[in-house]
Amino acid sequence: MLKNITMGQYYPVDSLVHRLDPRIKILLTIAFIVAVFMVHSLVGYAIMLGFVYLTSRLARVPFKMLMRGLKPLRFILVLTFLLNLFFSGSGEPVFQLWFITVTAQGLSQAVHYSLRLMFLVVGTSLLTLTTSPIMLSDGIELLLSPLKRFHFPAHELGMMMSIALRFIPTLLEETDKIQKAQMARGADFESGNLMQRAKAMVPLLVPLFVSAFRRAGDLAMAMEARCYHGGENRTRLRVLKIQRNDLLACATMAGLILLIVAEGLLL
Repeated sequence: MLKNITMGQYYPVDSLVHRLDPRIKILLTIAFIVAVFMVHSLVGYAIMLGFVYLTSRLARVPFKMLMRGLKPLRFILVLTFLLNLFFSGSGEPVFQLWFITVTAQGLSQAVHYSLRLMFLVVGTSLLTLTTSPIMLSDGIELLLSPLKRFHFPAHELGMMMSIALRFIPTLLEETDKIQKAQMARGADFESGNLMQRAKAMVPLLVPLFVSAFRRAGDLAMAMEARCYHGGENRTRLRVLKIQRNDLLACATMAGLILLIVAEGLLL
């Protein structure tokens, strides 16, 4: 299960999407999220799926990797589907058994909310898979730099997000090591009811939290030893500039949004 988490992972290949400006990729991800919430039919979701597939091909990121990232969210997806299916508003009953009633409105909402959640996860995973933590931090800082005149900590916020994304794979690897060590000592994380599984997670969570705090302390000491003072007089190895491919990517996203709007008006 831990290997299926793609959020925060970086897939290091040379592709057209990897070479895009990180500021543009962040803005395009936000536009993609807006486009997801504008979809109201299965045809629109099919268009979004085709866009995600083509983007993954251009990014040279295996499409199976994106779909594998949804496996840890199976419980949330199923719960979202069932809650909207059985507890949504009124409408014409489609299925009824004893006290269980499924309406057309409930079925529609269950499908829409589940698909939206899936596309949100896939879209953000594409951003982190094609953008290194350093470039992502620089992009966030530059996008928020106009707020510095209002004393907004743009660099500090970008640094915190970069460190958080950087340590996701590290913590996952540490969790996997601790879990295997506990299983070698006889721990059982898969059998039993819900309460027994929760109690079995205690030997896993305690050393994980201890390791995380230790890594955070080591990182803080290393930054202080190197006289880190935020973004003061900081230079960058790569100066970010908007290129022609960035403009083409923006035009493609604008075309996708117009297509979603036109599809909604026609249907």
